[in-house]
Amino acid sequence: MSRILVVDDEPEMLDLIRIILEGAGHDVKTCATGRRAWDTIVEVKPEILVLDVMLPGVDGYSLQAKMLQEPSTKNIPVIILTALEPAKTLFDKAANVVGFLTKPFRSEDLLAKIKLAQGTVAPS
Repeated sequence: MSRILVVDDEPEMLDLIRIILEGAGHDVKTCATGRRAWDTIVEVKPEILVLDVMLPGVDGYSLQAKMLQEPSTKNIPVIILTALEPAKTLFDKAANVVGFLTKPFRSEDLLAKIKLAQGTVAPS
């Protein structure tokens, strides 16, 4: 079981991902804005972050880049979940991005990415 934070601005998407991940036994927290996401990351200290790219306030790319600059968050594996397939190239070289999923996605694919991310979780 992992502590996972999901950041997405679509309430239906947050609910869907939470149901899928909780059903697999994970502890799931959610956040709907990029602006609030940083505080939530610091507060929750997730083992894995599932991150949308297009967010109100601060976008997913900026958030992921900020995580890399902070010693306390740089080793948190990030799974990018977006409707923007071309956004994949933005994250190709990001050390903390361990997976990329395009919406709509299959629950099996999300769970496979989570399993992959669990193998990259740095000891805290």
